[in-house]
Amino acid sequence: MARRRRKLGEILVGWEILTAESLRDAIAYASEHGKRIGEALIELEMASEEDVTKALATQFDLEYVDLDKNVVVPAALELVPQELITRHKVLPLSKEDNRLKVIIPDPLDLELLDMLRFRLNLEIDCALAPRSKIQRFIDTFLGGVGSSMDEAIEEIDRDADLVAKELEKAAAGEDEDAPVIKLINLLISEAVRMRASDVHVEPMSDRVRVRYRVDGVCMIRDNIPKAMQPSVVARLKIMSGIDIAEKRLPQDGRIKMRIAGQEIDFRVSALPAYHGESVVLRILRPDSVKIGITGLGFEQDDYEHFLRIIKQPNGIFLVCGPTGSGKTTTLYAALLELNRPDRKIITAEDPVEYSFTGMNQCQVKEEIGLSFARILRSMLRQAPNIILVGEIRDREVGEVAVQAALTGHLVFSTLHTNDAPSAITRLIDMGIKPFLVASSIQAIMAQRLIRIICNECKEIDPAPDRYILRMLNIKDEDLEGRHVYKGAGCSRCGGTGYRGRKGIFELLEMNTELRELAFNRAPTNHLRRAAQAAGMRNLLEDGKIKILSGITTPDELVRITQAEGLLVEE
Repeated sequence: MARRRRKLGEILVGWEILTAESLRDAIAYASEHGKRIGEALIELEMASEEDVTKALATQFDLEYVDLDKNVVVPAALELVPQELITRHKVLPLSKEDNRLKVIIPDPLDLELLDMLRFRLNLEIDCALAPRSKIQRFIDTFLGGVGSSMDEAIEEIDRDADLVAKELEKAAAGEDEDAPVIKLINLLISEAVRMRASDVHVEPMSDRVRVRYRVDGVCMIRDNIPKAMQPSVVARLKIMSGIDIAEKRLPQDGRIKMRIAGQEIDFRVSALPAYHGESVVLRILRPDSVKIGITGLGFEQDDYEHFLRIIKQPNGIFLVCGPTGSGKTTTLYAALLELNRPDRKIITAEDPVEYSFTGMNQCQVKEEIGLSFARILRSMLRQAPNIILVGEIRDREVGEVAVQAALTGHLVFSTLHTNDAPSAITRLIDMGIKPFLVASSIQAIMAQRLIRIICNECKEIDPAPDRYILRMLNIKDEDLEGRHVYKGAGCSRCGGTGYRGRKGIFELLEMNTELRELAFNRAPTNHLRRAAQAAGMRNLLEDGKIKILSGITTPDELVRITQAEGLLVEE
């Protein structure tokens, strides 16, 4: 009788990388989004890419290859055409008689194996390695993105006459091999591969600085010669449909590119500055807002409260925080949970960044009078069950949202406040009547994004900074039987010790006492005390749980909370 092949999840649970509960969550996420369980585990940061690949090797009884230990001889790369290596992410290891041993990232890619057998006329033996490590090896030994970018810069820098020629080619969209065009394509591809959220092209007095924002932190990628500034900016503006002749006014555009088999949108902003136009590309990945509620980073109690609140039939649910704190991702996670054929969902957004099946999404266009308030009033005549308003910016929008909530609609929106209790006073300060605020709001959630420790280089911090622990109110008794962790820095996380981000949350659910305080225009500190007495955990306390659970570091929590004035007094 044939031995039953163990499932991937079973292997990871047996290795104590997953719990049975987290495996169930990952299976549900995979089923909902049409993904394999390994992909879901990596996206949800429940297991590292290396852990999943090792488990696949165990599942299929294949060798796992650690590419960090230089087991591949660069000369072996000549066994397979370079085009196959770079396109299909395979690495030849050795050849013996009529058999070729190759490293691949996915043992279930039978089409790739058949193609290799046909193209090479050899029998194929497989070993496994993580896709990202295969890509880094290819970049290192086959002149990947980084070196190609450097070559493109050097090629133009060597010949100043090329600048004028490249500007003409960029404007006409000619010659994809032209150095400026090649440079921009490589720059964008590298940013996507590095998981950047933004690309900043910033003219300085003597150079053009290129920076990527990865996990919320800007890092310098390169300095482009000043002479290339006109052609680089022109190429980006043409790709995004922006008028290249207009250099005095801010402009916005979009780029759509297919990178690594995925359609990715870029929101482009050009802003006139002292040394020339600064261009920022915001990278919009469809999968980044489809991580599901389980991937947001909720503790179990907040997760249960969140699910209960978003399933209320009416009322307002507000998400608060500064720009870049993940508010849009949280709201989309809620809408995707509620998006069913028996519910009508309408959104008013500025701009519509991601398109979803089953939702009616409206784009705000202030220049023709199509404002949030006007869309919101029209929405109510469309008989929706659920409404999303991108942001409550003024009294008019706030009042229409309140009326929608009081007439039986569930309304989601965002507000720019530092914490949850201050959202109540902010709405009242806008001019919305206190009794309407008190009766319409169901819950308010403030959030921030913190970087999480890289799974591959995670280690116990033997001597955490005692001063920082005191600032975060982490006492010795809190550390009994626990450890503080840090990231040592590795190739996977780019030496930062962090990879990916999760949310820290402050979830305020309205009750009788809070409604009465809101009705009486109570100050924010009274609202905060009442909310905490009712069980609300503030941002700092939620961050402490993630430190003690080994998810993030004290330094990271200080970096996020210090700027917001959330540190406790000593």
